[in-house]
Amino acid sequence: MATDPTQRDPADTHTVRNDADDGLGGVTELLAQPQRARSLGPLRMIWEAARNYPDKVALALVALTITALATLAIPAGFKLIIDRGFSAGGDPADIGRWFRYLLGIVVVLGIGTAMRFYFVSWLGERVVADIRLRVQENLLRLAPSFYEENSPREISSRMTSDTAIIEQVVGTTVSVALRNTLMGVGGTIYLFYLMPRLTLGLLLGLSLLLPVVVFAGRRLRNVSRSSQDKVATIGALVAETLGAMKVVQAFNQEVRETGRFRDAVEATFATAKRRILIRAALTSLIIIAVFGAITLIMWRGALAVASGEVTGGTIAAFVITGGLVAGSFSALTEVFGDLLRGAGAASRLSELLAEQPAIAPPRRPQALPEPPRGSLSFRQVTFRYPTRPDVAALKDFTLEVQPGETVAIVGPSGAGKSTIFQLAERFYDPQAGSVRLDGVPLTEADPAQIRRRIALVPQDGVLFSANARDNLRYGNWEADDAQIWEAARAANADAFLRALPDGLDTYLGEDGTRLSGGQQQRIAIARAILRDAPILLLDEATSALDAESEQLVQQALDRLMQGRTTLVIAHRLSTVRAADRIVVMDDGQIVEQGTHRVLTERGGLYARLAALQFGREAA
Repeated sequence: MATDPTQRDPADTHTVRNDADDGLGGVTELLAQPQRARSLGPLRMIWEAARNYPDKVALALVALTITALATLAIPAGFKLIIDRGFSAGGDPADIGRWFRYLLGIVVVLGIGTAMRFYFVSWLGERVVADIRLRVQENLLRLAPSFYEENSPREISSRMTSDTAIIEQVVGTTVSVALRNTLMGVGGTIYLFYLMPRLTLGLLLGLSLLLPVVVFAGRRLRNVSRSSQDKVATIGALVAETLGAMKVVQAFNQEVRETGRFRDAVEATFATAKRRILIRAALTSLIIIAVFGAITLIMWRGALAVASGEVTGGTIAAFVITGGLVAGSFSALTEVFGDLLRGAGAASRLSELLAEQPAIAPPRRPQALPEPPRGSLSFRQVTFRYPTRPDVAALKDFTLEVQPGETVAIVGPSGAGKSTIFQLAERFYDPQAGSVRLDGVPLTEADPAQIRRRIALVPQDGVLFSANARDNLRYGNWEADDAQIWEAARAANADAFLRALPDGLDTYLGEDGTRLSGGQQQRIAIARAILRDAPILLLDEATSALDAESEQLVQQALDRLMQGRTTLVIAHRLSTVRAADRIVVMDDGQIVEQGTHRVLTERGGLYARLAALQFGREAA
């Protein structure tokens, strides 16, 4: 169920809520309802982005001024037409002159409106595009620890719904605010010029209505927030159910899921009814007040015309201008709320722009030696993840990996195996000890240089929503088709790639869903081959594959490992028997290490794991 992003209150905080409390089941992250910004200060970010285009800003302001003044000139035109054009015995040529004057105003208003729409809309789109680019550039600099503490779903919301609000603010709200301010102030001045006493009475009468409108408006906003919360719940429920459709149908839970969805929809409808009722009452109140005031003005004006105090054109101009002024100030109250919502959105995006990467190059990074040797060492490393500060993933961990050596890392889940890879690529820094690449401490080197010397094959071949060529050359974007096909052959991927409908130009689907798991993994291996790095990290690269795919992938890995320093994380011990050294970990520490034969004879943890696995395979 789609919602208009411009109706969302973007200054929100996002929380992880337990949907078991409202019958949704499981833990689903939803957008919490927004908290309104208390000032317009954060809008400075938008102004700073708009200042990069001073010519467009100037043209937009000129167009705004022209349209506001042209709108205010219309009542004066009617005054002249009524007083002079409709006067008895008027000269037809003179009558035509006043109508041409009014027609000229209309033409100016139309052209000015078109200019205003174009330049203001252009600024809205350009400012949002620039802000999105700046935020994305900064997000790509941040370390993985940031994304442990901040949900990517929340960040995605900021990049979409919040920027949509900013686009509305720049492209519409600011324009409406400035135009109505000019019209309201200018119109009030003109009303005092026409009929000072009646104008003062009108303003006093409308001021009595203001507290009621403000109270009803706040109530309407609160109910609207609640309504949006219900809509968000529906969206989360749909995503959860459709994402687990196989499980739903496998356990015959279609009726129950329909009931849950019906309850959520009915709750949303009940809240929407309250919102509609309040808005209907508020609309009725404003219409009665505004048009009642205009009626009273016309009544008073008719008496004044009859007594000769004012002309018919004056009272007509007063009524039209009064309507414009009332509409302008009424719009400003609504616009101010939109500006506050825009300030909230800008504030949240400013937080992302202000975020500094936890892992950054030192001011004077130490150069890594050339040519690369491929040595990697961990010396008395202790590390705790930011989200788990009480649990040490590694404890006084020391490991020296020589150039060209293949080291397998095994152990039970939670032993700290994957943490070694995270530290090797300097996604994190240890709290104690040091990690060195070719003798250089990682904290003293440029992280980009470190990662250029490492190729990773993850457990799941991560693919992007792109064609095969772009997924393959992700490890080396400058690779040509000849290099890509060579890497594909080495990864046992060329056969299925050539069978694709458009070859390397074939779109692989979101997350590579058009390929099997084994095919995805072989593309990941080809990507690592194109990387041509001296150090290779294999993170359980064959654990989720069937026997045939595993054999093909293992053959590709054997070719990839030749001449490279290789660290292998594996649960299937059969894949690491030929490693130069096997490091056995438990509870963040090395408990034993050696070759497969030595460790098997020793009778320790590795021997027990091997007996369990090989005995099960034999069975």
